[in-house]
Amino acid sequence: MKILVTGTAGFIGSHVALRLLERGDEVIGIDNLSDYYDVNLKKARLARFMDHPNYTHVTADLADRAAIDATFATHKPRRVINLAAQAGVRYAAQNPHIYVSSNITGFLHIIEGCRHHDVEHLVFASTSSVYGANTLMPFSEHEPTEHPLTLYAASKKANEMMAHSYAHLYGLPCTGLRFFTVYGPWGRPDMALFLFTSAILAGEPIKVFNHGRHKRSFTYVDDIVEGVLRTLDAVPTGDPEWNGKAPDPATSLAPYRLFNIGNEQPVELLRYIEVLEQCLGRKAQMELLPLQAGDVPDTEADVSALAEAVGYSPSVPVEEGVSRFVQWYRDYYQK
Repeated sequence: MKILVTGTAGFIGSHVALRLLERGDEVIGIDNLSDYYDVNLKKARLARFMDHPNYTHVTADLADRAAIDATFATHKPRRVINLAAQAGVRYAAQNPHIYVSSNITGFLHIIEGCRHHDVEHLVFASTSSVYGANTLMPFSEHEPTEHPLTLYAASKKANEMMAHSYAHLYGLPCTGLRFFTVYGPWGRPDMALFLFTSAILAGEPIKVFNHGRHKRSFTYVDDIVEGVLRTLDAVPTGDPEWNGKAPDPATSLAPYRLFNIGNEQPVELLRYIEVLEQCLGRKAQMELLPLQAGDVPDTEADVSALAEAVGYSPSVPVEEGVSRFVQWYRDYYQK
């Protein structure tokens, strides 16, 4: 099957592309190799599959309408996985316009491409950050998400609403996945595990916000990829039993589904750091700081809907996942 994947030089996108190729799919990858973080890391991710006979790379920005239109017209993918986005909940304070350009305008170009080229299924990345000011745990798709705390979260909430409208108006099957704190080899340098590892090995203090009283549904990347592929293969058809009430995002009349994807066993941040210390064989120097603006103290994923729909069941414990990341980090950076 020919599948278009956006963000193939990214953390999750590169893992997804590799798995699709391994199972025999043809992958058209799009990435603009932005300099938000180390471009050499992005190129190294791509190098793992760039020469695969079933991989074709397109260097383009999602905000470039002509380039995206041309990609759909030339390659005619049957299904699409949209993972490219401007990430980071705090970067928006300095660069708000790029979030609208990449995450909203870019998403519009992708979903328009799907609409006009008879794509069978669009799977797109959302985020647990859409839960914003919610405090009811675990986070469920059935709860409202009307109070995002960052522009990043607001842009991903917009994606969810845009996708539902296209599913309703044009019958385009769409599935949104709300990712919960993904980590693992080839991860993003702006994320906690990467920052902590770099600082500890350099003998520098790590910044621990909310005085370490965070709890997160840390989810290993292989578990995320498994869920993405299972979701891609399960094309939504809509709910014929819909009874006229306001559509629930998990049971919409339109061919649209929305799922949490993450680990149902949240881990305290201090435990996460303790596991990292054990893997590195070094103690961390901690600078305890207050909660950052736009951040939330805890996240906890209810993934029962995804488990019921596609049999999703994350299996990698944090001890094993962090160990794999440390092994990759030492190999990649020769430390």
